[in-house]
Amino acid sequence: MTQPLLSVQNLSVDFKTPSGVSAAVKNVSFDLERGKSLAIVGESGSGKSVTAKAILQLLPYPLASHPTGSILFQGQELIAAPDTMMRTIRGDKISMIFQEPLSALNPLHNIEKQIGEILELHKGLIGKEKRNRILELMEKVGLKELSHRLGAYPHELSGGQRQRVMIAMALANDPDILIADEPTTALDVTIQAQILELLKELQDHMGMALLLISHDLHVVQKMVDTVCVMKNGEIVEQADTRTLFSSPQHPYTQKLLSAQPSGDAVKVNDNAPVLLETKNLKVSFPIKKNFWGKTEEFVKAVDDISFTLRKGHTLGIVGESGSGKSTLGFALLKLLRSEGYIGFNDQEISSLSAKQVRPLRSDMQIVFQDPFGSLSPRMSIGQIAGEGLDVHQGNLSKEDKDSLIIKALKEVHLDPETRHRYPHEFSGGQRQRVSIARALILKPKFIVMDEPTSALDMSVQAEIVDLLRELQTKHDLTYLFISHDLRVVRSVSHEILVMKNGKVVESGTVQQIFDNPKEEYTKNLMSAALDLKTGSS
Repeated sequence: MTQPLLSVQNLSVDFKTPSGVSAAVKNVSFDLERGKSLAIVGESGSGKSVTAKAILQLLPYPLASHPTGSILFQGQELIAAPDTMMRTIRGDKISMIFQEPLSALNPLHNIEKQIGEILELHKGLIGKEKRNRILELMEKVGLKELSHRLGAYPHELSGGQRQRVMIAMALANDPDILIADEPTTALDVTIQAQILELLKELQDHMGMALLLISHDLHVVQKMVDTVCVMKNGEIVEQADTRTLFSSPQHPYTQKLLSAQPSGDAVKVNDNAPVLLETKNLKVSFPIKKNFWGKTEEFVKAVDDISFTLRKGHTLGIVGESGSGKSTLGFALLKLLRSEGYIGFNDQEISSLSAKQVRPLRSDMQIVFQDPFGSLSPRMSIGQIAGEGLDVHQGNLSKEDKDSLIIKALKEVHLDPETRHRYPHEFSGGQRQRVSIARALILKPKFIVMDEPTSALDMSVQAEIVDLLRELQTKHDLTYLFISHDLRVVRSVSHEILVMKNGKVVESGTVQQIFDNPKEEYTKNLMSAALDLKTGSS
């Protein structure tokens, strides 16, 4: 029997914490053959990324330790291997693509320097030879259009381009194994499909082994030969992809496979009164000034958008990153300066000053994409949920305020006894529930949901979608739901606006847009979402 390229046996990872030892990974075993692909899937905190980083010995040793286990690469033991040996393996024999390319790339170095550095260190390439190899890699990962922009910095590239640069860096030395840690989580659905297709093509073409880390089973279905499902640091099920998807054995695997936003938006009155209306709305940002400081060029982030939103309805705003979705939401809430007409609850608000808008804030709320970033780490959950009461209902007694906080937390299915704890003590889904409670406590008529589920695991996404539908039915809430995840949008929305480059490309009911899209851009969005969902290629 041939020896596997990578053999992980009984791997355990412990972390020293102020309160003792935390077991992050427990007796994990799997083999990866040359040219084959394997995925480790599970929810946040299951130990996926810790396992991947242990292979390259990238954990914070000595705070991290391996009480048991062995990691053999081509028969060589990697656990506790000397740094000199690991340097010959990292980036050369085994490469890794990280989840968030913007934070993984050096913001101070241009593309050419970042890719070239790897070629110099591992291959000794310099000068023209190095540059030719960089251009070859750029073409290989589909970045031929950037061959004349090698001096560009990471912030000047789109999310998809940055991820392709990361892939080019990982492939620079023709590795035997490529570890891809959530390589598409931060990307739009169309870019996700392109990156996954690229990885599959490169793996087949180069004959390398692929280890894919993901929380999305639908992503791995079309990508890998074998799947390992992790929960609480342990592999609870391991099988070839076809078997695992056709007959999952473990209840947790079954839960993951069924845990995606589903169902339809809540039933609504098609003749409900209009709550929000906008005509010819525009938002521009200056991008170039002349010598005298006068703006000469603008980017039109929102370009001449008109729509009406009825009470109790949800309007889904979809499009790729940079299409103007969030800018539109902020403009409607008067958080950005805009031109055009905005009417809210039979009142024209587009010309109102910040002071005049303030009394309306209790009726117009927002839930942000990143629950951890939008919650103050210095405030307790109760203080965060009740923050709006201090501004809009400052005459409440302490008892009445506490009663409203408890009621709001119960409505989002959080234990009110936890209100004295802090955000870092909660999971991502629980933190998003706190964000929703903070918006809900003022009994608003309208809430902008700005990518409220994109940072969450699939099963938690489904729970949040169910919660939003429940609250909408109970309080007759009106949502503007911004997302690039079309599965989520379909399950909550009644009408859809499809945006591209600040303009509305297409609009209509959910059925019209999803079942019979007319514009090519919309069709591409739909086919990419369907491709990921079904695992078809």
